[in-house]
Amino acid sequence: MRSTEQAVSNWHTQKDFRLSPAWKLLSAAPWTIAFFRAEFTPNRPRIALEEFHAALAAFLKELRHENLNLNEQWQAANYADSWVRNQFLARPMVDGQFVYEPTAQTQRVLNFIDGFTQERTNLNSSRLSALLNSIESLAHESDPDPAARISQLEAEIAERQAQIQALETGQEPAVLPHETSVAAARSILDLASSLPADFKRMRDGVEAMLHTIRQEIMESSVAKGVAVGQVLEGDRQLRSTAEGETFRGFTEFLNNPQQQARFRQAVREVLERDFVSDLSSDERNTLANLVRELRRQASEVHAIYGRLSESLHTYVQSDEFRESMLLRKAIRSAELAVAHSPDLKTRTPAVPVNLYLPEFETLAGIGIFNPEDHVPPPRLAEPPALSDADIHRTPNTPKADAGAIRQAISAATAAAKDGKATLGAAFGLLPPEHRHINSIRGLVLTARHTDQDVGDRFEVLTYKQIDGVERTAYLPLVTFTKDSTGLKDESK
Repeated sequence: MRSTEQAVSNWHTQKDFRLSPAWKLLSAAPWTIAFFRAEFTPNRPRIALEEFHAALAAFLKELRHENLNLNEQWQAANYADSWVRNQFLARPMVDGQFVYEPTAQTQRVLNFIDGFTQERTNLNSSRLSALLNSIESLAHESDPDPAARISQLEAEIAERQAQIQALETGQEPAVLPHETSVAAARSILDLASSLPADFKRMRDGVEAMLHTIRQEIMESSVAKGVAVGQVLEGDRQLRSTAEGETFRGFTEFLNNPQQQARFRQAVREVLERDFVSDLSSDERNTLANLVRELRRQASEVHAIYGRLSESLHTYVQSDEFRESMLLRKAIRSAELAVAHSPDLKTRTPAVPVNLYLPEFETLAGIGIFNPEDHVPPPRLAEPPALSDADIHRTPNTPKADAGAIRQAISAATAAAKDGKATLGAAFGLLPPEHRHINSIRGLVLTARHTDQDVGDRFEVLTYKQIDGVERTAYLPLVTFTKDSTGLKDESK
């Protein structure tokens, strides 16, 4: 009987799911999901309206060229409007222009399709190790016995001390293999891919509450206390969901500068490792921009919470104003009823009241202003005298010297046996005062304008800023040849 009840419950849930946008998207034409997967990537979660329509028009042209059965009357804008109506896409206004972005259910469908179609598996040693560590951490943190927890912490301290001693004696512990490191990085990216969908579901829930309170303001269908209670209950239920827990945890992370600094430092160190070269450019960009993208999505949720608070405040004020108007009308009606009551008789005052007698005041009481009593305010202090030594210019990075760049390229290619030199070799031959970020940009522009060879690998350059801080630049491996020395001066 228990399995039957569970099956019936699952059946009702499945019927509700068949009415959701996610089911409709899975049942739609396959080219719809293919287009969404190609356009919406972790590095580009939103697309401007004109750009999206242009890409869709080009894709529809290819589909019609392959004799796919499509509605000939519909253009790209028609399909985009239908996707918005079916809640496949959202079309918010950001910075004064409309953009397209997948809804929370569409994002979950795309993640499901990506995990179903990709060749590599998410089951690797890194994920199994994370699973075991999570189970051990849960068992340790949920143990009510203080002695057991103390012994566990002492064992961890002893293990850390052994690792420190091994490093101090020169016995370096084994570093993760190259393939294992790549798999671990992809496991992190796979875990991070589910966060945008959680943030969108949180945002949709807050928007639903905002729509409800605005509808009640327009209709005035419920009392003020009931409306506020409904909003607070909806917020409590939303925060108790998995998406709400994710948002709350990330908000705590944003409020902790130490955690942010450690996380950013860890991301920078990971991006400097050798195994990162095996990741795709999209994966590297996703890892580098992870905090910034999550911060942007969290700011959207906070902005909607702000609008919800403003609408709730407006609703409360409008309700109070409506109640005050009703009270004034009731008081005025009572006054008129009392004034016209036949039970009241005219009363004759014992002393006549003179309402318009003049009131005299003395000149001293009036206090006429005497100009002779005016005391001018004290003079302001003289401005401080400034000399040329007090004037300082803000240091800034100089522009790229095209002549020095050409000489460095010529010297590097001449010194090479095969007449080919990399961008890093040319940068190393520049004078010390020209080894800055603008010279690196000048070398890249030189390679671009002279159609130099750009490889698939990356090259690491180290340069100093004007404040003395060393920075590291990752550039494509560019090779200069001797025929690039005839470059024109771009700075003129």
